[in-house]
Amino acid sequence: MHNRIGFNRLGRKASHRKALHRNMVTSLFKHERIKTTKTKAMEIRKTAEKMITRAKVDSVHNRRIVAKAIWDKDILNKLFTEIAPRFTERPGGYTRVLKLGFRQGDAAEMVLLELVEKVNSEESSAKKSAEK
Repeated sequence: MHNRIGFNRLGRKASHRKALHRNMVTSLFKHERIKTTKTKAMEIRKTAEKMITRAKVDSVHNRRIVAKAIWDKDILNKLFTEIAPRFTERPGGYTRVLKLGFRQGDAAEMVLLELVEKVNSEESSAKKSAEK
């Protein structure tokens, strides 16, 4: 009986797993969607949702806590200024997992992990033109 197992170790040592989480969460916030296996997506989702909840309140303390995992300052700034304000009214569930099928080589189930709310293309193009 497997009781109270807190997370999936993903078959990696702690340092490798920590680096994997850091890299995948950074990529998720950079591109706003990533293609990965289902098991990795479910673990990364937990980390990403906690970070977005932290980023809803932009304080030095919250920035430092999130900065432990996101080392890229541009992505950290994007999380606090662009991504988190989109979710201020939403109490949770910031990501979605879409099934893509099975990978050819090892038949691992592939999914698309993406943020739920997207920036409207008109808003982003108007913002870019205003910056110019």
